[in-house]
Amino acid sequence: MQWKTTLSALVISSLMAGCAQSPTGRNQVLMFSSDEMSSLGAQSFEQIKQQEKISKDPTLNRYVQCVTKSITDVVGPQAGFDEWEVVVFESDQVNAFALPGGKIGVYTGLLDVAQTPDQLASVIGHEIGHVLAEHSNERLSRTQLAGLGMQVTSIAIQGSGYGEYHDLTMAGLGLGVQFGVLMPYGRAQETESDIIGVRLMTEAGYNPNESVALWINMARKSNGNQPPEFMSTHPSHSTRIDDLNSEIAQLPPYQTQKPQCRRPS
Repeated sequence: MQWKTTLSALVISSLMAGCAQSPTGRNQVLMFSSDEMSSLGAQSFEQIKQQEKISKDPTLNRYVQCVTKSITDVVGPQAGFDEWEVVVFESDQVNAFALPGGKIGVYTGLLDVAQTPDQLASVIGHEIGHVLAEHSNERLSRTQLAGLGMQVTSIAIQGSGYGEYHDLTMAGLGLGVQFGVLMPYGRAQETESDIIGVRLMTEAGYNPNESVALWINMARKSNGNQPPEFMSTHPSHSTRIDDLNSEIAQLPPYQTQKPQCRRPS
């Protein structure tokens, strides 16, 4: 009984120490430092770079770097890392991600759907939103508190390789696919990143309405194969579009002088 009391006290202390608010004002529990999360993000990114084919196309890389820099310039300095790293992966995946520590991956398949610089800025802003809102920290903190092995995340962060905890850790970073235990970012986090992303792209001079156009493209690409919203970690395309339109209606006018990032032909 004593150990249960001690464990409860530790959990309560962790909750009190880790209380925080996201950029949109949502309450969070964050149990890990910026340095710890940056280290874990860097480890995971190095592993991904070893597993995936990195694009050597200079024009494509220049384009993605240009759009990303226009977004990160309005973000400003971040705790835990000094600069953002962007890598383009050759893959048909319609995907992108951002990890703690400023690590950003963009798959070439995404460019078939994000057809303009504004639409790519919408995706990049969304992914950076996950980092700014510390969603990975939040997911891993929930794992720690959920009792899925109280040592899972601490061992993952302390070790240079996380062995049997690899899947849980990657899922906590938003890169997993498990249902019921740890899934990629939940719907609340995805919606929050949509809001942060559309704000960032607008501040950078992009047309926020293009974020809606992006999700119309996504809906077409999926051919109606998206799972029901209650079974998915992501909002449905229609929910996403409605939420974005609501946010866009409250934004100030975007600049007409937007960044000059030329999409490869």
